[in-house]
Amino acid sequence: MLETFGNVFKIPELRKRILFTLAILVVYRVGGHVPTPGIDPQALGEFFRQMRGSLFGLYDMFVGGAFQKATIFSLGIMPYISASIIMQLLGAVIPYFQKLQKEGEEGRRKITQYTRYGTVLIAAMQALGTSVFLESLQPSPGRYVVPNPGISFKLLTMITFTCGTIFIMWLGEQITERGIGNGISLIIMIGIIARFPSGVVDEVRMLFLGQRNFFAEVFLIALMVAVIASIVLVTRAQRKIPVQYAKRVIGRKMYGGQSTHIPLSVNTAGIIPIIFAQSIMFAPSTLASFFPNNEFMQNFSLWFQPGSVLYSLIYALLIIFFAYFYTAIVFNPVDLADNMRKYGGFIPGIRPGKRTSEYIDRVLTRITLPGAIFFAMIAVLPYFMMKGMNVQFYFGGTGLLIVVGVALDTLQQIESHLLMRHYDGFMKKGKIRGRM
Repeated sequence: MLETFGNVFKIPELRKRILFTLAILVVYRVGGHVPTPGIDPQALGEFFRQMRGSLFGLYDMFVGGAFQKATIFSLGIMPYISASIIMQLLGAVIPYFQKLQKEGEEGRRKITQYTRYGTVLIAAMQALGTSVFLESLQPSPGRYVVPNPGISFKLLTMITFTCGTIFIMWLGEQITERGIGNGISLIIMIGIIARFPSGVVDEVRMLFLGQRNFFAEVFLIALMVAVIASIVLVTRAQRKIPVQYAKRVIGRKMYGGQSTHIPLSVNTAGIIPIIFAQSIMFAPSTLASFFPNNEFMQNFSLWFQPGSVLYSLIYALLIIFFAYFYTAIVFNPVDLADNMRKYGGFIPGIRPGKRTSEYIDRVLTRITLPGAIFFAMIAVLPYFMMKGMNVQFYFGGTGLLIVVGVALDTLQQIESHLLMRHYDGFMKKGKIRGRM
């Protein structure tokens, strides 16, 4: 393994890409500590301590704590993620965007441009709403988060937050083009990882103070390793459907005749179902925070407290529902079957056309269920660990799935660079493929 890491830096192009990626991530983390003018950071921190477990805490996790500190990167890359999801949904229902998706590179460029415009619009609206929200915060009597509210503060905050999001989007695109890995995903991952060290330090401190049993700590570490390993296994799991292409004679050449397969992922929807479900589950408590004197809203929010049995059950069911919903949007068996028939492909024992699309849809429906149930279990795991084992940091859920998925994708890209230059990769299969 050490030799493999050494080989990474023996390739000039790969070394340059990795160092460039690290430099961009450092810039991102530095920007996450630059405060926005006109905000009392101590008062804002007091408010967030009162709002632990709300939608604001979820959002703050994605931006690496920048929202809690009200820095220039407070909105993070989430407006871009929202714009991307909206574009995917539009591509499923609007013919114009469906046409763009089928136009190849030119269509992708137009979709990317529309996504950028949508990012600016969403960021501007969120920045304006955030500025109004910040002005209304009063963590304690006589103390406001914004000491001098007004139109000037709103305008300054709107410009600052929107420009911060645009700059982060540009950083992510630079990583994708000139670095290694997907830039947007790496920025989200770094923001999540940035909050892990403080939790680990708290665990070590509790162990040395005698507040944590040594064997309980060993069990916790073993559980964390097992959870990460299971996420890697399920994330990479695929159901391969065999496909045979008939031989065709075009001119004097013969084409086709080879066998291949369609890889259907157990987790086609990725982490989108968890994000959707978590946003819905945190909505009641977040809305109730705006009506502190309303008894009905306060009682209603108690039913949706994270960690309760009702919360966990509804949360898990929503994840399973959105897993099927989003899979149906991003994966179209009819189009896949039509493309196979167009190029002479067929599944052995299945008629081309409608029967093929029905077969693929049936297989996808069956393999999506265990994957959705597994990720639902991972999503509710942090609440049981924090309640049952008194864990001082948030382990599991959306953050862990993002970190593992992005790390795997980045390692695969590094592996491809190594194998292209006849070096051994990180994975055993990669070594075998490189020597054949």
